[in-house]
Amino acid sequence: MTLPASLRTRHRLSLTWRVIALSSLLLVGLVALFTWLGHDNLTRQFQESRNQHHERQQREIRLALQRSAENLRQLAGLAAASPRLGSPLEAGNAAEVEEALASQWPTLQLEAGIDEILVVDTRGRPMGRWGSSQQEGRLPIQAWVQRIMDTEMPITALRCTTDCQQYAAVPVLVSGESVGLVVLSRSLADVTRQAREVSNAEVALMVTGSLESGDLSEKRHLTPWNGSLLALTRQEESLPVLQRASGLSSISGLLQAPLQLQHQGRHLELSAVRMDEDADRRNTGYFLLISDISSQIRAINEDTRILLGVGLVGWIAAELVLLLILLRPMSRLRRIAGLLPTLASGGFEDVRSAIPSVRHRLPDEIDVLEGTTLELSRQLEMLEQEVQERGDQLAERVEELAQERDFVNSLLDTARVFIIAQDSSGRISLVNDYTLTMLDLDEPSLQGRHFVDVFDAGSPSPIGAFDTPQQEERTLQTPDQHIHTIAWYHAPLPSSTEDSMSRISVGLDITERKVAEARLTWLAERDPLTELYNRRYFQDALHKALWCESHGAVLLLDLDQFKEVNELSGHHVGDRLLQEVAETLLLNLGHRGVIARLGGDEFSLLLEHTSEEQAIQVAQHISQLLDSLGFTAAGRRHRVTASIGIALFPIHGTTPADLMASADVAMYKAKESGIQHWHLLSRTENAKDELQERVYWVERVRSALAEDSFELMVQPIMRLEDRDVKHYEVLLRMRDSDGRLVAPSYFIPVAERSGQIVQIDRWVLRHSLRLLSQLQERGISLAVNLSGQSLHDEGLKQYLADELATSGADPHHLILEVTETAAVTDFSTARGVLQAVREIGCRTALDDFGVGFSSFHYLGQLPVDYIKIDGSFIRSLPISPDSRVIVRAIADIAAGFGKQAIAEFVDQESLLPLLQSYGITYGQGFHLGRPKSVAEVFGSDDMPTLIRAGWQPGGKP
Repeated sequence: MTLPASLRTRHRLSLTWRVIALSSLLLVGLVALFTWLGHDNLTRQFQESRNQHHERQQREIRLALQRSAENLRQLAGLAAASPRLGSPLEAGNAAEVEEALASQWPTLQLEAGIDEILVVDTRGRPMGRWGSSQQEGRLPIQAWVQRIMDTEMPITALRCTTDCQQYAAVPVLVSGESVGLVVLSRSLADVTRQAREVSNAEVALMVTGSLESGDLSEKRHLTPWNGSLLALTRQEESLPVLQRASGLSSISGLLQAPLQLQHQGRHLELSAVRMDEDADRRNTGYFLLISDISSQIRAINEDTRILLGVGLVGWIAAELVLLLILLRPMSRLRRIAGLLPTLASGGFEDVRSAIPSVRHRLPDEIDVLEGTTLELSRQLEMLEQEVQERGDQLAERVEELAQERDFVNSLLDTARVFIIAQDSSGRISLVNDYTLTMLDLDEPSLQGRHFVDVFDAGSPSPIGAFDTPQQEERTLQTPDQHIHTIAWYHAPLPSSTEDSMSRISVGLDITERKVAEARLTWLAERDPLTELYNRRYFQDALHKALWCESHGAVLLLDLDQFKEVNELSGHHVGDRLLQEVAETLLLNLGHRGVIARLGGDEFSLLLEHTSEEQAIQVAQHISQLLDSLGFTAAGRRHRVTASIGIALFPIHGTTPADLMASADVAMYKAKESGIQHWHLLSRTENAKDELQERVYWVERVRSALAEDSFELMVQPIMRLEDRDVKHYEVLLRMRDSDGRLVAPSYFIPVAERSGQIVQIDRWVLRHSLRLLSQLQERGISLAVNLSGQSLHDEGLKQYLADELATSGADPHHLILEVTETAAVTDFSTARGVLQAVREIGCRTALDDFGVGFSSFHYLGQLPVDYIKIDGSFIRSLPISPDSRVIVRAIADIAAGFGKQAIAEFVDQESLLPLLQSYGITYGQGFHLGRPKSVAEVFGSDDMPTLIRAGWQPGGKP
């Protein structure tokens, strides 16, 4: 082993200096952080103290203004209280008024600093004035007089014009009534002096707004603030500061917080205090305070420098101590690091000799590293020897695996199925020879392509889909342009270190089976003779049209004298006639709607979104088409005509059964008519007939249930192998008042529509079980049909269990039949009911099987024991190859699912060998036995016993 060249040539940076550099960065960052935090804290504390100082200044100046105003009011009160003032003022004698206050004026001027005394009467006329002269228009004397006359309370005011003056107005009272006012005014010189003493700062008095005097210098006007400086201490130093500050901040900003700025190397702070004013003046006075804060700022900067210096000294000291600590351990680490390349190159002995074997009492991590290096050198030496031995063994195993691989490849290539391995992204990594042959490609052209790109279009399967086995079908187009259907089975491969193959896919060509299934599906919807739709498909299409609340018409056609064609020219000619009629209808009317052959010589047309007039036009057109057909066979010409019944939906019915019944009635009326070949059922005629018929049969069924006037009949189901009969199907008839038996086709449809069919099913079950209790000793089983509505009877299971317990019948001898249509239409419900009755012990059968080939999919999931093949296929077995294919397929499918098949409508002896050859176990039909009463079949000896048990004959088809 050798050290990689990249490690041997690259310059190394000692771990010691890496630690020193990183720790230095960390400590320098911490020093800078703490220094910044200290400076920020000192600055914030200073700012808070200055804000408090500013608030205190505002309070002291406002308090000084209030004290000055109160003192001025008291002096005005003393002047107004002079005993010699009231009477002359009341009399309007100005000379005596001036004489009354002449002695007080010098004292007030000199000691109290009063600038002016004004005495006015109640009308606001001056009666005496001392001091500087004021124009009457400059003071609101009349407003003051009115206010004092109204309230008899003194007032004070602050007015700023050319200067700021405080005023106090006090009423002069004579006998408790005001006879005039005494007004005193004084400047703010004393207040300004107190403000300078309180703030220890330079003070300026500023008035905003326009001044009435132009005596002030232009330099003392501050344009940004729209103010003029009336008074200013140390004007040479303070005026430039105020001029600069007016451009930096608004006067309202100064009221909120002081402004700090530098001027001529000094740090200054400027704040403002607003004075109260009269509401009728536009001028506002402010005290501006300029404080020198240079000493505080220098102190903060000095403290910050001290913090920074202490931090840097600590950083250097910490790095020196760390360097002393790391020198010796790092030296030992460098020695070990220098030995590792030697260890990698196989110098195990050199490494052991270079590391001392001295052991410290208190070992540290480097001691552990040295010991581990020594142990590693010994283990690597042993491992190198083992690797050499294992390499020899691996070479032998590789040769064996190559032989096994060749054997597996030969198996894959001889298999007649598609075998493909895919990686985790769905790309092909392995194919067998059969796949290459079918695709006519070589292996390199397939490897790396997505599986779905080769076999049908789609997107690659996600990786997560490879975790579990999957089945799917895909199409494949071979180079000969044939489309093949491949059934694929995908299974995950065991995980490995190399992710080259994640699953294996095995494909089987099921093209022929798909073709057969498609043919069966086509036969399920089509009439084999005419290739038109059959009755089942037509019923489904009509049901969909009604469910979508569409409107239209149903035309029912019945060929006239078709029986004569069969009798005169043979059935093959009749079949050809049916084919030509079907071709004519499809060619001319196929685009208008669904055309079906219902059976025999009956055809039907479903025309959606068709009006009454359009339906009549179609019927007339059909008559013309058939009349011009001109069918000739064996030299005999047959005229083709048809009777057409027209029913409109939803006018003549809201269900397929009602609508087809209406069309059938109309068709028979067309046959009876000698004028035209079509008939449209009128609204009144249809509604009346249907209502009367339904009410009549509903009442008949209700009476039969109440009076037990039903009667059971049975038809044998023969085991074809030995012609033995142990199995009978229970059929139902209604006994009329005159003793005649009524076929179920008259009352069963009405019972299904009215909901009485569930009660009939229960009646049949009850009486069948009582009959079965007398017959089960002979090994006889009875099959009873259940209607589709009984599948939704929630109490059916409990009712059946109770009746089994009451009658004592063995449930194994009871077979419950449901039709294929009912089972497939509501699969989940049918499956649940069939499973429930099987849990009780009864057997089950699927009746009329084969009418809908879609049920093949559900057959394996339905819990049934017998499958009864629909009689329409059995009757046509001798003449229809398609029917033989279908019956054989049904029999094979039934056997595959472990179920026994019963053929219905066996009406001739020639069918029996054919059915046996298909593996069908049982047969039922008129040839094997017609329906008979219970007494005729089982003998009259059993009847008294049944009657004593409370049973009356009855049954159901």
